[in-house]
Amino acid sequence: MTELTAMKCEACRADAPKVSEAELPELMRQIPDWTPVVRDGILQLEREYKFKNFKQAWAFHNKVAEMAEAEGHHPALLLEWGKLTVTWWSHSIKGLHKNDFICAAKTDALLAA
Repeated sequence: MTELTAMKCEACRADAPKVSEAELPELMRQIPDWTPVVRDGILQLEREYKFKNFKQAWAFHNKVAEMAEAEGHHPALLLEWGKLTVTWWSHSIKGLHKNDFICAAKTDALLAA
């Protein structure tokens, strides 16, 4: 269990601080399989998980959705045959908050469970 997986998401308001440029490299080291991407000017975290078939990808999708609901923080989920792409960012601040890194780490932990 990483430090991030032991944390809980906090309520994120529109005035919550985004992850700083100084914090970003350290947080990324804790979730090395994730990629920072910029879409529509918004920094996001993304990872593609591959599976043997649609049913396995679907089952993992459901695990991620249940964890997201429990955390009160919701990703973009793209379910395809043998693949689930998960994208985390904080809509209210239009960027990355520590919550996104917590949920990315928890998503990885679900794969190992």
